[in-house]
Amino acid sequence: MADPELLLDSSIRMWVVLPIVFITFFVGVLRHYVSQLLSSDRKLDLEQVSDSQVLLRSRVLRENGKYIPRQSFFMRKHYFNDAETGFFKRVKRKVVPKNPMTDTSMLTDMMKGNLTNVLPMILIGGWINWAFSGFVITKVPFPLTLRFKPMLQRGIDLLSLDASWVSSASWYFLNVFGLRSMYSLILGQDNAADQSRIMQDQMTGAAMAMPPDPNKAFKSEWEALEVVNHQWALESVEEELMARDLDFGGIFSANNRSETESEHLSNRPEPSGNLENR
Repeated sequence: MADPELLLDSSIRMWVVLPIVFITFFVGVLRHYVSQLLSSDRKLDLEQVSDSQVLLRSRVLRENGKYIPRQSFFMRKHYFNDAETGFFKRVKRKVVPKNPMTDTSMLTDMMKGNLTNVLPMILIGGWINWAFSGFVITKVPFPLTLRFKPMLQRGIDLLSLDASWVSSASWYFLNVFGLRSMYSLILGQDNAADQSRIMQDQMTGAAMAMPPDPNKAFKSEWEALEVVNHQWALESVEEELMARDLDFGGIFSANNRSETESEHLSNRPEPSGNLENR
């Protein structure tokens, strides 16, 4: 015998579901603007910008080199990959890794990140868990196993409840990770309100990652460009174009018809507005 379905009060939608959505969304927007106010201007190194542009040019050559003649392709490849004068063989950069314990700028950025990302999530999540604790708000439209109960039913310890039901505390976390499309639409692609991207960077260590070694990037790009063979994609484009049966008659007939209609309209007499002369 199937378990009886729960009958939810319609006031839950107005006093629990929508307030959690609005609070989560506006807190994310506020966090985005606070992060912009606290963010410091990063100084761009001319050498790093130049190296990134060289790597970008090499990648474009690898991907789109088939659209330029063979001589042009190998001339550019010689500039990058020549054994003696090639850019990737000749240029060597000196990498000085930064120590986050001695670099004040990195410590300041870490503190600002914790202030704008971690602290609001803890405070708002704790307040929502206290104010809206114990509510069952909705049910997912597909069955789930019991392993999903700790994720979807935070704050509700009821073994007989189906795992498809969602509690109010879990609804908050679903909104934290599910509103990224709305943030991208309103605030732009690179926004500070996307909590899922920030937490992913913190878990993978991207927030404290050291700057990449340009020498290793040059070596990998040299190897990738070295194995590329030039196959000109436009080798017989003239013959293919001339072999096609191009129908210009329809174009000329349409132009003549439009010119005839315009001449006919210009030669029509203008209607007289004086009816007494008729």
